[in-house]
This record gives sequence, structure tokens and C-alpha cells, in this order.
Amino acid sequence: MKRFRSLRLLAGIWALSVSVLASGCAGISHSGHNRGESPLPFQGKTITLVTANHPWADAIRPLLPEFEAATGVNVIIQGFFEDQLTQKLTLQLTTGAETPDVFMYRPLQEGKLFYKNGWLEPLDDYVRQDAEYDRSDFSSEAIRSATVDGKLAGIPVIMEQGILYYRKDLLQKAGIPVPDTIDKLVSAARLLHDPDNGVYGFVARGQRSPLVTQVSSFLYSEGGDFTSGQQATINTPEAMRAFTIYGSLLRDYGPPGVINMSWPQASAFFAEGKAAFYTDANSIFKSASDPARSTIAEHIGFASFPAGGNGSRTYNITSWGLAMNPKAVDKAAAWAFIRWATSKEIVLQTQRKGNPGARYSVWNMSEGTAGFPKEMVEVIKQYGIGGVDHDRPTVINVAEARETVGEIVQRVMTGDPDLQQAADRANAALQAILDKEAE
Repeated sequence: MKRFRSLRLLAGIWALSVSVLASGCAGISHSGHNRGESPLPFQGKTITLVTANHPWADAIRPLLPEFEAATGVNVIIQGFFEDQLTQKLTLQLTTGAETPDVFMYRPLQEGKLFYKNGWLEPLDDYVRQDAEYDRSDFSSEAIRSATVDGKLAGIPVIMEQGILYYRKDLLQKAGIPVPDTIDKLVSAARLLHDPDNGVYGFVARGQRSPLVTQVSSFLYSEGGDFTSGQQATINTPEAMRAFTIYGSLLRDYGPPGVINMSWPQASAFFAEGKAAFYTDANSIFKSASDPARSTIAEHIGFASFPAGGNGSRTYNITSWGLAMNPKAVDKAAAWAFIRWATSKEIVLQTQRKGNPGARYSVWNMSEGTAGFPKEMVEVIKQYGIGGVDHDRPTVINVAEARETVGEIVQRVMTGDPDLQQAADRANAALQAILDKEAE
């Protein structure tokens, strides 16, 4: 069956390649590609793929020989840490370089900037002419996350939702049910907070910029958002309640030094059994629950994000996507790779390695959920169609906007008595960013 699927997928790539090359869609160069010249559609062609040092890249790498053998494309793959990746892409794309042809990027962090600078090839026409690719199979929230100014700027490869991680053993011992509201989460964290015995009630990201994506679920669940249209809204009553709850949880029930924690530190702290509750993205579950890393793996539970005044509302986003360089010499070969790497068959294989993809059909296969804890699969399926398509302010200058929002939460953590005034100043700063980008 697996072999049949692979052959069918590669046949689809062949058919698409011939169609694209014949039509010259979106300015694709098709010189030298004549089916009569070679048994392979892209014999002798080379594309460069630049990735983050990410589990998805680890999963796709051993699959590349199959793609290369079927298409004739030689794929050169290069991996970088996240910050290095951004620097690498910015440097090369600024100079108008023809490589990389295809690259991983973070749509909500870099998408608007990259698109504004002309560094992302719109993929709408490539997808539109390929019925077998089945765009409707992708989560609509994931597609919106990767869309800029109405154009599909990338294809989702990793999808994330916010979830609640918790210690089953601690809750059972204390007779506390899994909290399904934010108020119950606060109460449970208070009851289980026992630092004298090495257990803290709650842990999450406390660093100014990293915390923004995780406080977003509190914000949406309390009925707020970072913006409303072109108006900044981070000083509204809803926002202030969300920021105060998150900051107070970290201040009152978090560990010392939590203000300096991003996700690697927070997940490691939880994995060591030192916290009762942890809120973060589902995609990093292995960092918290891998028996090779965690001392409490068998005691970890997974639950939907608890409800606030506006219900349970969390982000449902594309955290990593694949994009094409508009300067790529052979866009047909580049698209053939993207098409293959994000097909149902390949998403199934990468998802089995624990990489949460964005295709509904794969989540509905038993094979597609085999790489995830059963309890977490149920949570992810509950989100299904729904959630918020961003986890940070959707602006070009994301870094500055995140610092602005994060400052409010950190002021809660440090007990600033003039919190509303600080929030008003932060809101004015975010509004200035919005106004400047609207010019």
C-alpha cells in the first residue's frame, strides 16, 4: 500500500510538472525541460533547500532520495539554528540571490516582512492548477497564517495549538480535576504550589518576547486581541485581565528566574517534575514528555486550553512553512519539491515522526496519529476547525511589537503598581507601529 501511494504521488508530480512547464505559469522557466529529452522531468537540475534545525527537517532528510530518484532533481539541504536561519535568509534574499530555491520560514514572525520585500513567491497559481494537491485538505487557520495581503506566501509544514500540560499524579493525589477554566487553573496552581518540596504550581515562558505567543491564548479566551483592525488593543479591560492572570501565575506560583525562561527552559523544568501545570504549544510535547528527557513522562496529561470569559480560545497556526524564492532559476523544480514535501503521503510520514502537520486527512488516519500521545490527539482533533490564526501581533515589525506586549506582562511579574499607565504607553507604542506600517 505504501509503495502504491508513493508511485501515485510521484505520478502526480510528473503530470503536474508537464502541465506547469507547458503553461509557463507564474513566469516559470521551462527551457530545457522536454519530456522527450529525459525519462525524468528535471534531470540534472539542482535546488537548494534551507531549513531550520528542526525535527521536521530531520524527518524529511531521509526521504529525499525517493524524490530525487523520481524527478532527477538534486536537492542540496542546509540547516541552521533559528536565529542563524533568519540571518542567512535575510542576507541572501536582500542581495537578490537565486538560492536558496526553497526555504523554511516562520509565517507569523517573518511572513509580512519577507513578502513586503519581495522575498516570497506567491503560490496561489501553483496550487490552483493542481486539483490533486487538495488545498481544501489543509486547515483553514493554517492557510490564513501563511497568507499575506490575500496571497498564499507559503505552504504549512508545522501547525501548533496551545494546550495545557499537567501532572496527573499530583492532581489525583490532591483530588483535583483537570481545570477546564482559567479560574480553576489559578486555584489548582495555588493548591499544588509546594516549593519547599520542589514543586511549583505553574511554569511557562517568562521572557519578554517569547511569552507573547503563549499569553495570546489567555488574551483570546478573555475576549481580547492584540489589535482590532488598525487599532492597538493591548490596554483594554480584556487584555489587562489576561496579562494580569498570566503574569500573576508566573509571579506567585512560578519558579525563581522564570522571568528569564523561554520554552526550552520552561519545558525542561516541567519535564523534571518541578511544576504541576505548564501551558505551551503542542508541537514541543516531546521536550516535556520524552522518557529519555523526562522523569515524569508516564504522569503527564494533555488538555484543551482552559476557558476564560470568552470560552476556550487558543491559537491554531502555521509555525513553520515552506516558501519559494522568487529569484529561483527553476521554479517548476522548486514547486515540485514543495508539492511533494507537503503532499498527504509525505505529511503522513513526517507526522508519524511527531511533527504536527496541517492536513485534516492525515489527522484522521490512525497512522497519522501514531507519533502522538492518544490524549493529546483528542485535544488536537477538538480544535479541528477553529481557533485564532495568529499568536502575536500581525505586523511587519514583529520583534518590536512583541517586546512592547511582553513588557506589560513582565511588569505584572515584577509587581508594578502603575500597570494601567504602563499598558497605555505600550498600547500607544503598538499603535505607532501600526500607523507607520499603514503609511
